[in-house]
Amino acid sequence: MPKVLFALTSHHQLGDTGRATGFYVPEVAHPTEVFTKAGWDIAFVSVKGGEAPRDGVKDGDTVSAAFLDTYAEELKNTPTADQLDAADYDAIYFAGGHGTMWDFPAATELAELASAIYRRGGVVAAVCHGPAGLLPVTLADGTPIVQGKQVSAFTNEEEDAVGLSDVVPFALETALIEKGAKITKTGNFAEHAVADGRLVTGQNPASAAKVAELAIRQSSAA
Repeated sequence: MPKVLFALTSHHQLGDTGRATGFYVPEVAHPTEVFTKAGWDIAFVSVKGGEAPRDGVKDGDTVSAAFLDTYAEELKNTPTADQLDAADYDAIYFAGGHGTMWDFPAATELAELASAIYRRGGVVAAVCHGPAGLLPVTLADGTPIVQGKQVSAFTNEEEDAVGLSDVVPFALETALIEKGAKITKTGNFAEHAVADGRLVTGQNPASAAKVAELAIRQSSAA
């Protein structure tokens, strides 16, 4: 049974706004539904381990409610990257949520795990703010994993639209471009995902399930 590892932020504070943040639950719940229907096993990792802070749960989202119930114990006790072996995973999926903007870029052990999964022929996927976790990921020769690749992520326009451009520590789209990524995007909050080989990325929460579908396809093709 193939296995996907969801990487979650451990950061719970939205700058100095007084608002809570964390991983965006629908960006894990809806892809999990796609992966499990395709026969994949699900696992989790977070930057600091333990219970990962969460955000984005809305009334009426039955998929997220079922996900939180099914994986309650696993989400309370996530391991850290240094406790895991890349050989156990066929894909790693960096989930979004604004918390990622604070801790993913400096999560070197998580980046090393993702790099090892990729070098073994696995898929590296990310959605929305999750591509912040791609910034420190390099190939064996030190080249950024995103360099020269088509990449989608939460756009500068979307950050402006949610009023958080002055709250986040940097502009994700700009940072990816600076690493050599070829940004591909569509209108604000519309579904958009892209696979460039075994690197699969999506623009926003609406794109999360599509990223899972593309990741499964790329894993099968590898």
